[in-house]
Amino acid sequence: MSTTETQPLAHDAAGAPQASKFPLNLWYVAALASELKDKPIGRTLLGKPIVLFRTADGQPAALEDRCCHRALPLSHGTVEAHGVRCGYHGLMFDNKGQCIEVPGQAKIPTKAKVPAFHAKERDQIIWIWFGDADNAAPTCEPPEYEVHSNGKYLFEGDVYHYDAPYQLIHDNLLDLSHLGYVHLRTIGGNASIHMNAQMKVESDDSLVRVTRYMPDSEPPPTYIAAFPFKGRVDRWQEIEFCVTHLRIWTGAVDIGTDSLDDPDRGGFHMRGFHGVTPETETTSHYFWTMATNPVSSPQETLQKVVEQTIMTFDEDKVVIEAQYKNMVKIGNGPMVDIHVDVGANRARKIIEKLRNEVIS
Repeated sequence: MSTTETQPLAHDAAGAPQASKFPLNLWYVAALASELKDKPIGRTLLGKPIVLFRTADGQPAALEDRCCHRALPLSHGTVEAHGVRCGYHGLMFDNKGQCIEVPGQAKIPTKAKVPAFHAKERDQIIWIWFGDADNAAPTCEPPEYEVHSNGKYLFEGDVYHYDAPYQLIHDNLLDLSHLGYVHLRTIGGNASIHMNAQMKVESDDSLVRVTRYMPDSEPPPTYIAAFPFKGRVDRWQEIEFCVTHLRIWTGAVDIGTDSLDDPDRGGFHMRGFHGVTPETETTSHYFWTMATNPVSSPQETLQKVVEQTIMTFDEDKVVIEAQYKNMVKIGNGPMVDIHVDVGANRARKIIEKLRNEVIS
């Protein structure tokens, strides 16, 4: 694991500390493990330009995406056995940000280094630590996501870039009542059933859980395409919000066959991982995977589920970006809450609390 730079607290014009733009002292998703191959990846995360690459032994590394010589992004360079090489004059940097080679020059300047960040892979997700000045080193391990590693599911994933703030993505994922209106072709179903689902919301200082049950429902198109249901189904939606990612378990069983609160229930499962990482205050990265439990034709079923998931997320992206564009155009006028907003509102309170804690 590489070392990380110290991130100073923000101050206003009078020198007083301000709340961070984003919650700190957390592991954020930087990439899916499948993205890091033989080339560096440049990505802005929490307003900081980062270059990601793998070392010769396969470990992820993260550096500031700027060569200390003439400022070319290191992501324009190449990955070699000993680190990342700048694509302008060939300076080589190791995973700690230290320059270890200057072509044509034996002596390496002592100041030839770039800031490095802690990066770690766990369950096929690349995490990066963003800490405040008092927590430059990680205070915990990255979150686990056993769905990728326990062998019970097949999964694939990808990355979206959003021209919208990250909390609008949180709002969308915490409120699945919109499925009946936005996703009629895929995972939607009867809009009235979605809006009237049996819903329970639980939360603490760092987590929100939303549970929604929809017994005696018609299975939506995605479910029918992937699983041999006999007719009507009992559906569930379980959403777990953490500040840097969400886990969403949805699915259905044939009506009356399994209890919807049984953790070992059968039927058709879709387990989604949703890593939502701010790029800036107004743009975001959305890292997702979708896992399922095929009962037959595993790869064919997985591809059906992934194709339907992509259609679904494409629809969400259109809505969220149009929503934000309208907010910018018209201004942040008052918004009226309804019953489906409880989870999203609690998540926003958690984020605000964590942002303010950075200055305490």
